[in-house]
Amino acid sequence: MEVKCFVCGKNEKSAVYLRCVHEGEDKLVCARCLPVLIHGGH
Repeated sequence: MEVKCFVCGKNEKSAVYLRCVHEGEDKLVCARCLPVLIHGGH
């Protein structure tokens, strides 16, 4: 699996990523984008 945030596309080695399931697929989200998923869009 490619280490890349599915929200912002960031693939930095210094970022923290969390696994999640989105639309039936296993994906990664960076800690910076997690609040957007929790609280809603922009």
